[in-house]
Amino acid sequence: MKAYLCLADGKVFAGESIGMIGETAGEVVFNTSMTGYQEILTDPSYAGQIITLTYPLIGNYGINKNDEEASRIAARGLVIKELCNMPSNFRSEKNLHKYLVTHGIVGIRDVDTRTLTKHLRLSGTMPGLISVDSDLDRLKAKAAELKGISGLNLVQTVTSQEAYSLEGGEYRVVLMDFGAKGNIAKSLQALGCRVTIVPARATAGEILRYKPWGVVLSNGPGDPQDVDYVLPVIREVLQSGVPVLGICLGHQLFGMALGGTTYKLKFGHRGGNHPVKELKNQRVYITSQNHGYALDRDSLANSEVEVSHVNLHDGTVEGLEYREKGSFSVQFHPEAAPGPQDTFYLFERFVKTIKERGGIHA
Repeated sequence: MKAYLCLADGKVFAGESIGMIGETAGEVVFNTSMTGYQEILTDPSYAGQIITLTYPLIGNYGINKNDEEASRIAARGLVIKELCNMPSNFRSEKNLHKYLVTHGIVGIRDVDTRTLTKHLRLSGTMPGLISVDSDLDRLKAKAAELKGISGLNLVQTVTSQEAYSLEGGEYRVVLMDFGAKGNIAKSLQALGCRVTIVPARATAGEILRYKPWGVVLSNGPGDPQDVDYVLPVIREVLQSGVPVLGICLGHQLFGMALGGTTYKLKFGHRGGNHPVKELKNQRVYITSQNHGYALDRDSLANSEVEVSHVNLHDGTVEGLEYREKGSFSVQFHPEAAPGPQDTFYLFERFVKTIKERGGIHA
């Protein structure tokens, strides 16, 4: 069935419908990863967004339950060039089309994703919609009225509703869930942590009641300004002396809690091939990223943190250190294994820190 992707600026791309037949709207973004389409789709950070995958062939290794980052797809839609409906992989349980149908996701294939990506790079990410309706005048009018993702408080659509603990582990770690990818908790568990996951609106008192050895601020969707209610919580946790690790949105909130401000990037960083330099040793890492906002480096000039990592494409802030408290943050995803183990050392460093401190509230 014919389908159309219509952007807010009136640009239209024609293709064929995949997944659920219908209509969906969201911020249209692009991801440059060559693999990992299932992890991308189930990453809660994509809530409110229509994902364009730049790699031309998608679906060739199928879908399996073990590769999910969350139990549902938070993204609004999917745009691809070519769809493989006959995957070849011994781990495959179903094809991508059936997976999209199962989760009620509207998608479109046979789109010139190269041209679409170039358009988004030049014009910036923008709202858009996918529809099987052939009335292009209606689609253009509707797309022009769509709003951006700021102010939607998307974190509340993906955070856990109540606190819960995972089995095993010795070192108590609280994971603040702003839309946490499952592999963050798995990475901590692999290093001996007993992980307790708490909702985004958990208070500092509720967090410290678990007597954590460390606190992790997770990734998540949307504008960090929409989650400013968590800044006093982060400050109180830091003041208690408990080491904190921030990842992606958690990195932005960590910086904001210590005096920084954020701004929206023109088209964001999304994909598994972003080079990041660690300033203290000049080492470059290939990182996996997914964010549309960044910390303003100038706003951090007089704060208590120092910039530890920078993006080699555009110089944006990719890491912070708050040495007095043994806390730090990174804009990229160390749990996403793009290298595949290049940045796992950050989890090891965090666990080493909490072990050395022996659990302040133990």
